[in-house]
Amino acid sequence: MNRFYTCSCFFTDNIFLEDYKVHVRFVSEAQFREDYRNTLRTSGCVSESQFSDVLKNIHAEIARRQDHKLKTAERTATIKEIYKPLHQHVYNLKESFLAPEFLKIVNYTSSSDATVDGLIKLIRTEAAPRVYRFPVFTSEFCKDFISELENFEQSGAPKGRPNTMNNYGILLNELGFDESFITLLRELYLRPLMALLYSDCGGSCVDSHKAFVVKYSMGEDLDLSYHYDNAEVTLNVSLGKEFTEGNLFFGDMRQVPLSETECVEVEHQVTEGLLHRGQHMHGALPISSGTRWNLIIWMRASSERNKLCPMCGRRPTLVESVGSSDGFTTDPDDTSGNMSCTLT
Repeated sequence: MNRFYTCSCFFTDNIFLEDYKVHVRFVSEAQFREDYRNTLRTSGCVSESQFSDVLKNIHAEIARRQDHKLKTAERTATIKEIYKPLHQHVYNLKESFLAPEFLKIVNYTSSSDATVDGLIKLIRTEAAPRVYRFPVFTSEFCKDFISELENFEQSGAPKGRPNTMNNYGILLNELGFDESFITLLRELYLRPLMALLYSDCGGSCVDSHKAFVVKYSMGEDLDLSYHYDNAEVTLNVSLGKEFTEGNLFFGDMRQVPLSETECVEVEHQVTEGLLHRGQHMHGALPISSGTRWNLIIWMRASSERNKLCPMCGRRPTLVESVGSSDGFTTDPDDTSGNMSCTLT
């Protein structure tokens, strides 16, 4: 079984400044001033007091990331000890949770004569390039799953932030969904699809993931800024509940500037999943009413990211973390010395 690692850029890169809707890299204050002072000034960060607040937020985020390994282990242990699930059955994947149309698609992709053209006839192709839609879960499962998530949300158990951009949601590995649900979904059902649709970007050799749910609600997170994912392939499933607007929008790949991009909107349909490349830039428009829960699975292929970190665009320097970390592995034939085991 592979041991997974994180790239050291986790502690310096892709720090999201929510007030200014921008991702930044922070190595030192001198570097940060040189690289971002003018950009931030044009976005409204004009005074030294505002800039000091930005630095304070950056240092807090870096501290959170440095404590990630310890805090994740602490939360996971505490949740296991004190949290009582409302719907224990949703923690273990069963085929009855999956939409019949999805099972038909998976059955086709698992056949020896499956082709990309044949698969595309069974799923829906969106206007955004290589973004695909298909039913994933039954409505009954989605209702029970949301009920379980809300029960946990309202409990006194500790909760971690799902990612650096979403403030509301749940890390599914900490709640106990990884091995008995998400890993099985990835390996037995999603991998055959990805192998056909995304063979050029690691779809056939995905070997780890990060799974979480995000919540959009009035008075909480309403939207999500333009970004790319720390994934080779992403699955985004709309779970419910009742909501209006809040469409996703897709641009181009991360290398293409937004000024040269024409974005395309894609609607959420409850129980259905959208599959796309992780480096495909996208965001979420504001909801105007209700509450929307989405399951997000970032699927990672170590054979791809070991060569080039998708977040910093450099050869990864690895550090130890927890679980599947960010999906990097050590290459036994690698003698370049790109392994570091200290969280510095």
